[in-house]
Amino acid sequence: MLLFAVAAVLFRLATLAVSIRNEKRLKGAGAVELGAANSRLLAVAHTAFYLAAIAEGSLRGAAFDWISAAGLAIYAFGMISLLLVLRALGPQWTVKLILSLEHRLVSGGIYRYARHPNYVLNILPELIGFALAMHGFVTLLAGLPFYCVLLWRRVRQEEDAMKEKFSAY
Repeated sequence: MLLFAVAAVLFRLATLAVSIRNEKRLKGAGAVELGAANSRLLAVAHTAFYLAAIAEGSLRGAAFDWISAAGLAIYAFGMISLLLVLRALGPQWTVKLILSLEHRLVSGGIYRYARHPNYVLNILPELIGFALAMHGFVTLLAGLPFYCVLLWRRVRQEEDAMKEKFSAY
């Protein structure tokens, strides 16, 4: 389970590097960030969720079993979804809510099937899968509702920004 946790953290750090690179380029071209306070809270909550699930799994001495296998499958679904989101958004993708002057509305790829796939098909399965894989049941039950409040706030902010920027949204 330790190997899975390390691989998951490294994968997320790699996507964070992509986000930082995209953010620098977007802001350098005049893009603006919206909902910065909520983005910071989401980052803290995401990190805390991972750390809590790892700690809980370690304290439990969690061994690989059918719950871990189910968690890994759910997690893998979330990561595949993330890769599809990255492909669809390309250089517009960041972990923050950033709108550029040339921002384009994406409605193809995975966005054809879900309005907010980064949240619904990536982040929620990622957290649920990670917690289950690590046997972080308390983390899941206590942390996920809190995270969902922040995520709901992000969706509202994104919806408002998209409606303002794109009349067809």
